[in-house]
Amino acid sequence: MRDVQHEIADARRIAAACRSLEELRAALEGFEACPLAATATQLCFADGHPQAPLFLVGEAPGAAEDRLGKPFVGPSGQLLDRMLAAIGLDRSRVWITNTVFWRPPGNRPPTAAEIAMCLPFLERQIALVRPKVLLFLGGLAARVLLGMDEGVTRLRGREFVYRGDDLPHALPAFVTYHPAYLLRQPAQKRFAWRDLLAVAARLEDAAVG
Repeated sequence: MRDVQHEIADARRIAAACRSLEELRAALEGFEACPLAATATQLCFADGHPQAPLFLVGEAPGAAEDRLGKPFVGPSGQLLDRMLAAIGLDRSRVWITNTVFWRPPGNRPPTAAEIAMCLPFLERQIALVRPKVLLFLGGLAARVLLGMDEGVTRLRGREFVYRGDDLPHALPAFVTYHPAYLLRQPAQKRFAWRDLLAVAARLEDAAVG
């Protein structure tokens, strides 16, 4: 029988030992404790610039991401690219990842155990990139990293603080709708636009500071 708590502790130990994003990716390539690794086509680690000021976290890879090994490359990713362009950003100026690094079968939501096994690697990514601002795409990422139990509609429009053990200081964090949701509910794009403007303003403040 699998000892999930032991595997989560192993994940923490392995992630903490990684001194670079390359080491972290290699560690995930060899991390077989998360059951998603056995059903996915390949690891979907991250995309973007390793010293980006903006760090985005989505939920989980989908079919296109599983095929190409990069997050947000399907229809949701195309919308995300347009959203970033609207505030003068592209993938050369952001870092994008998910709460889990392999596609859940059938695009189902990741389980609590799967998220917990990936969390140390996600937290270590944030510590290694050391961004200026975090943006969570959807409520799941916010619940995982901020410990919030509210839905995205209640979380968006507010500024939060993320504190990581390996970070020299807390980071401002924002929540907005996941691009997949916006594709289904385009009327909500106006709220996402407000969120992006708040993120852009915070990035500008950080650059000046």
